[in-house]
Amino acid sequence: MRTLLKVIMDVTAGNEAIKNNRLPEIIKATIEKIKPEAAFFLAEEGCRTGYFVFDMKDPAEIPGIAEPFFMELKAKLSFQPVMNPEDLKKGLAAAIK
Repeated sequence: MRTLLKVIMDVTAGNEAIKNNRLPEIIKATIEKIKPEAAFFLAEEGCRTGYFVFDMKDPAEIPGIAEPFFMELKAKLSFQPVMNPEDLKKGLAAAIK
C-alpha cells in the first residue's frame, strides 16, 4: 500500500545526530530500506521534518522503519495510506459502480 511516512524530529536530538553524523546515516538507511518513490525534507512546527512516500507491503515493517527515528531522534511519526491520481481514479470508478 502506498504510504506517507511523516517524521518530525526533536530539535535537540537532531542537533546531536548531526554533530555525530548519525542523521545522514539514519536517513540513508531509511531510504535504502523503504526505497521511497519520493522523499522531501523541510522545517515543520519548528523541527526538522521528512516526508517519504513508499510502498508498505506489510504493517510488520513499521517497527523496523520507526525505531531508529524514535530511539535516536526522539521523533514523532505518522504512517498514512495515500493515493496518486491513478489510484484515486480507480477508487472513484469502483465507488460509483
